[in-house]
Amino acid sequence: MAPNDSAPNDGARRRTMARYAVPVAVAGVAAATIGLVPALAAAGDPELPEITAQQLVEKIAASDVERLSGTVKVTADLGLPSLGGLGGPGGDEGGKLMELASGTHTLRVAADGPDKQRLTFVNDAAEYSLIRNGDDVWAYDGASKEAVHSTETGAGDAHEPEVPATPKDLADQALKAVDDTTSVTIDGTTRIAGRDAYQLLIKPKQSDSGSTIGSIRVAVDAEKGVPLKFTLTPSDGGKAAIDAGFTKVDFGTPAASTFALPKDAKVTEAPEEAQKPGLEPGLEKAPEEFAKDFADVGGGLEVIGEGWTTVARLNTPGGKDVPAEAGAFLDALGDKVSGKFGSGTVFKTRLVNALLTDDGRLYAGAVTPEKLVAVANGEK
Repeated sequence: MAPNDSAPNDGARRRTMARYAVPVAVAGVAAATIGLVPALAAAGDPELPEITAQQLVEKIAASDVERLSGTVKVTADLGLPSLGGLGGPGGDEGGKLMELASGTHTLRVAADGPDKQRLTFVNDAAEYSLIRNGDDVWAYDGASKEAVHSTETGAGDAHEPEVPATPKDLADQALKAVDDTTSVTIDGTTRIAGRDAYQLLIKPKQSDSGSTIGSIRVAVDAEKGVPLKFTLTPSDGGKAAIDAGFTKVDFGTPAASTFALPKDAKVTEAPEEAQKPGLEPGLEKAPEEFAKDFADVGGGLEVIGEGWTTVARLNTPGGKDVPAEAGAFLDALGDKVSGKFGSGTVFKTRLVNALLTDDGRLYAGAVTPEKLVAVANGEK
């Protein structure tokens, strides 16, 4: 769908803003049953105008917020050890992103339109920032006061996904995906970072579907339509596996200095081969799209099933030629299983599990180990 004539890039700008300034997005949820029951406030929650899930999805899609700043608290409990430092020395972007997979972290975010964004990882020792200002991009380490600079022509419009850009079309896409696997409903109201919000609840319709995801709750700003908090709870209960939300948020225009380096920063140029468009890791894609991309480059990946119980199957190199020592090491990290497929090892987290068969097939997905074994046995 085409944007309006007076602002030809508004759609692209909204999509870019969503990737950099909002911790979560729900406009691409597949296989959703859109609830028509309006929100009802519980005791102590803000009383807001009634709204249905369909109307709230439309409100998210229609949000034209391009300027904000705030603090986001991210907590991940996936059953993984700390992954900090795996991205290489010096606290580079890859290492910082890996750190978010476990523990609790504080981020500061800011955006002023599609061409100015800042993401800062905050810790006790120092800060590490990713800054974009027009075509200039810096990775700045506050401890060493060193920055790596790269130039990205047309960075603000890079990697725009081919998705609808108007509220009506986004709502249409959500409604086209309706089937019997998922429910999307309104679950009351709340306050996040001092803002009134509706709560959108997304979950499998069948609790015994084999998915490891129990529910996804998104708090959406009642005025702005911006998601303020995202909480993912595993199907086996317990505390949230992922909880990301604003603790402070301001929808005013950030100061121009937010998107500039300190004057005493020591700047070096990134090697030409390291300069690639886009800071974003492509998280706007659905799992099925990642699988297709992987298969297109010769990965030989097959996607089995759909919706909440999608499983990816990949033939790993080596197969039975894995050295005995390596096989013993892998066995020590997982649980041995067997079935019609033969035998193998299951590696578990709270959300994503993987089955590596002894003959070199890998099955992985946000499903239970039992579901992986069933898929490996040929069940759908």
